[in-house]
Amino acid sequence: MITLGALWRKLFADPWRAIDEEAARERAELAATGAIDRRPLWVLIVVALVMVFQEYWGDRNAFDRLFPTLADRPRWGTLYEFSWWSGAKLVGYLIVPAVIVNRVGIRLSDCGLSFAGLRKHAWIYLSLFGAIAPVIFLASRTEAFQATYPFYKLAARSWTDLLAWEAMYASTFFALEFFFRGFMLFLLRRAFGANAIFVMIVPYCMIHFHKPVPEVVGAIFAGIILGTLALRTRSIWCGVLIHISVAWSMDLLALWHTTGFPGDGRFIG
Repeated sequence: MITLGALWRKLFADPWRAIDEEAARERAELAATGAIDRRPLWVLIVVALVMVFQEYWGDRNAFDRLFPTLADRPRWGTLYEFSWWSGAKLVGYLIVPAVIVNRVGIRLSDCGLSFAGLRKHAWIYLSLFGAIAPVIFLASRTEAFQATYPFYKLAARSWTDLLAWEAMYASTFFALEFFFRGFMLFLLRRAFGANAIFVMIVPYCMIHFHKPVPEVVGAIFAGIILGTLALRTRSIWCGVLIHISVAWSMDLLALWHTTGFPGDGRFIG
C-alpha cells in the first residue's frame, strides 16, 4: 500500500530534488565560464510587461473602446469581442515571448514545446483528467456553473458560433501554458531550480483575480502541479491537453444542461 508520504515523495519531493540538482550543475558550469545568468532579469521584466498589456488592453472592454462600431454589431459583435480577447492572449502569452526566445538564440523546444516523450507521459494526462472529470460533472449540475459557462453565451446559436468559440478558447490555453509553464518556468529553472515553480505561480494566480475565490486559490495548486509536470516531462503538452480537455468538457456539459447544442431548438437568443 502506498502511503501519503511515499506518494508525496514520488510526485513532488523527488522531482523537485532532481530539478534542483540539475539546475545547480548548470549554474556551476555557467560560473566556470565567468558568465552571469541574466535570464531572471529580462524574463521577469517581460512577464510584468505582458501582464500590464493583458490587464489594460487584452480584455473585451478594450475592444469596445477601440472598435465601438464593431462591438455594437447585433450578429457578431460579441464574437468579435472574444476574438480580441483570444488574440490578445496569443500575442502576449505566445508570440511576444516566442520572438524574444528566438532572438536570444534559445530553441522553442527548450521552452517545453518538444513532443519528445509525450506518448510516454500520456498516462499522466489521462490519470489527471480521469480524476477531475467526475468533479466537473457534479459541478456542472449546479446553477452557478451553468450560469458561468461557456463564457460566450451565444455558443449554442449556431455551429459556427460554437466551433469558433471553442477554437479560440483552446488557443488561449495553449498560449497561457507556453507563457507560464514554458517561457517563464524553463528559463527561470537554471537560476531558481524547482523554486521557479513557486515564482511562476504568483503571476499565474494573479490572472485569476477577477474570478471566484475558490478558482483563484485552486489556480495556485494547479500551477504547482502543472509546473512540476512540465519540468518533469520537459514538455508543456500534458498541461495544454489537460487545460483544453477540462475547458471543453465544462462548456459542453453546461450547454447540455441548459441551452443544448446548435440546432436542437432549446437555445433562445
